[in-house]
Amino acid sequence: MSKSVPAFLQDESDDRETDTASESSYHLSRHKKSPSSLTNLSSSSGMTSLSSVSGSVMSVYSGDFGNLEVKGSIQFAVEYVDSLTELHIFVAQCKDLAAADMRKQRSDPYVKTYLLPDKGKMGKKKTFVVKKTLNPVYNEILRYKIEKQILKTQKLNLSVWHRDTFKRNSFLGEVELDLETWDWDSKQNKQLKWYPLKRKTAPVALEAENRGKMKLALQYVPEPIPGKKLPTTGEVHIWVKECLDLPMLRGSHLNSFVKCIILPDTSRKSRQRTRAVGKTTNPVFNHTMVYDGFRPEDLTEACVELTVWDHYKLTNQFLGGLRIGFGTGKSYDTEVDWMDSTSEEVALWEKMVNSPNTWIEAILPLRMLLIAKISK
Repeated sequence: MSKSVPAFLQDESDDRETDTASESSYHLSRHKKSPSSLTNLSSSSGMTSLSSVSGSVMSVYSGDFGNLEVKGSIQFAVEYVDSLTELHIFVAQCKDLAAADMRKQRSDPYVKTYLLPDKGKMGKKKTFVVKKTLNPVYNEILRYKIEKQILKTQKLNLSVWHRDTFKRNSFLGEVELDLETWDWDSKQNKQLKWYPLKRKTAPVALEAENRGKMKLALQYVPEPIPGKKLPTTGEVHIWVKECLDLPMLRGSHLNSFVKCIILPDTSRKSRQRTRAVGKTTNPVFNHTMVYDGFRPEDLTEACVELTVWDHYKLTNQFLGGLRIGFGTGKSYDTEVDWMDSTSEEVALWEKMVNSPNTWIEAILPLRMLLIAKISK
């Protein structure tokens, strides 16, 4: 097994990340820690402020769903340009949208597109905002540089949003096209067409897809330095062994790796990762990550988020993930959407907490996650 280089030694200038595997983790106990507060941890732990929850988690799905009635339609056309290896989405206009400003009967709408199941930043495109209207005209082309064979494994999601400067943006409706069954040679499909906007359905549809499994083991070490007179905080060890049956999103290509953070801390210091393993849907990582600074009471508030990614050129595409914790929906008395562990994930965490100094192994199904953004 290899252990991750502590986060304070990692070079964060390259967001693509290089392999951080190391033969040792002796740095983990080099720094003085305050045993009474998680806000004053060793910088190697990456859990620099577990008690500062508020505002720390922002999803790529961020926005208000269901607050406004979904109505109206959107006019657009899609075409694949072989000479450029690009997908072009011509967003023409919307009509009869819901009004975010009920008194003045108007919205500030814009259109956002994703190629699913990639919900990362590289997969997102959006139009400009047209203010004070329910019938915005865009006449804008959104472009994706993507090979056609990969495109045929995707779904195109177009969603309309009201832009709010002071609050969260409001969802106005969406359309989803299955590009696997799309007739790219049809002239009619290249023409502008009106589509009725629908309520949010994408997360449910993605959840049902098979995203593979992860074989892993967890261990809680309450006293890493036995016999020390002063009280010490514990460590959580995460042993990522392998993944099984990962989905092939790029035809026959796959170059996967695993990221880990301990929520509610979304800082870059909290992030550790395995090396990338290519050309297989069953990658073996055999990689251990160590997080220190855990008091017993922190185990009920924290959550281990493991996500699997496919690295391709300059982008990382999300494949699936786990959230291992007690799944209470709260952390430090604050309601959070990421404390959403499944029964299997909760069972693993409970066994780890109740069996200190013992490796607890499980094989868990990967699932769609509302991924927390990494903060500075």
